[in-house]
Amino acid sequence: SRHKKTLFSFKSIKSNTLNSFTVIVYNIDLCAVFQFVLLVFLITTKQREFQKTAKEIQAITQNWIRILNVKVGWIYDLDKIVTKYIKYFRFLGSFKGHTNIIKTVRFSKDNRKILSASYDKTIRIWDVASRNQIQIFNGHLNWVTTAEFSPDDNIIVSSSLDGTIRLWDVKSGKQIKKIEGHVNTVWSVHFSPDGKTVVSGSSDKTIRLWDVSSGKEIKRWKTTSTSITNVQFSSDGKMIISTSIYDKTIDLWDVTSGKRLKEFKGHNDSIMCARFSPNGHFIVSCSNDTTIRIWNVKTGKELRKLEGHSSVVSDVKYFPDGQTIVSSSYDGTIRLWDAKSGKEVQKLTRYSKKLTGIDIASDGSAIVACSSEQSIYIWR
Repeated sequence: SRHKKTLFSFKSIKSNTLNSFTVIVYNIDLCAVFQFVLLVFLITTKQREFQKTAKEIQAITQNWIRILNVKVGWIYDLDKIVTKYIKYFRFLGSFKGHTNIIKTVRFSKDNRKILSASYDKTIRIWDVASRNQIQIFNGHLNWVTTAEFSPDDNIIVSSSLDGTIRLWDVKSGKQIKKIEGHVNTVWSVHFSPDGKTVVSGSSDKTIRLWDVSSGKEIKRWKTTSTSITNVQFSSDGKMIISTSIYDKTIDLWDVTSGKRLKEFKGHNDSIMCARFSPNGHFIVSCSNDTTIRIWNVKTGKELRKLEGHSSVVSDVKYFPDGQTIVSSSYDGTIRLWDAKSGKEVQKLTRYSKKLTGIDIASDGSAIVACSSEQSIYIWR
């Protein structure tokens, strides 16, 4: 049923943590109210885990109201209650073993493992539950710049300063293929959504598409950029974005025709990376200019500029639901942003001077970051 104006009073939901709160609701579905109350009740059970500022909690509360579509007239003392008991992400621990800068980290599809690529020339797999290293892959002759799992978690692709791309079998730990063709550092590699192809970006000014089964080059894009440092497929596999660290642009390419569809300009310094939103409608990018920017793929226009980091923003990515963006920075912080408003939602810190990369679990339940201090950090 629906009520024009109803006064709700909830008392002693949990007497030792939540005495009461009163909500005046206008034109509200009772089911949504009870969902909201249940959410607050669950939050109170987390009371010893952390504390957040009132400003952060207000933003989070408003986000809940938006998600639940609750038209609330007044919420008495809710911000104070939630400020005391709410927690988005809690630090779980760190992974140690690398002996040089860790460049990238990636979750496996089932979120049970983490893959890391390091300047110590190794690729490592870590168990999330125990935080122990369970595999190490040796073979690259120089810094490993990127490593990621295939969509089915059975293969790893990696790139390196040695100019090669390598494919590894996860189960056996052995190298399957060494793909050669680039004549300079390969900075970035990414699997297509179906896992059949890999795209790579290099300092030799080319973007190349490779067949995973044969290791042969399928297509090549020659660019005017000085060095391609980041490449990524769209979720439907039809487009690729690339960034260059020196010319401050993001390029959008059609996979089938090989044509450049758009060029995005706006950053004032080198672009570290760019990634599609889950639905492919937007691109988020980060830069040495300390900003994060959101772009409309269809129009090519900049929609929003996110500011808050005090140093280079090293990595950025959308959450699976497309509603939140997470970023890592050389200022040692991880920040969560509301994708629609561009406002900062939460800031995570972990005694690191420089965070170099980030990833999100496929269900959005955890965040992992890597650092120049040879450590990996995880929050849940």
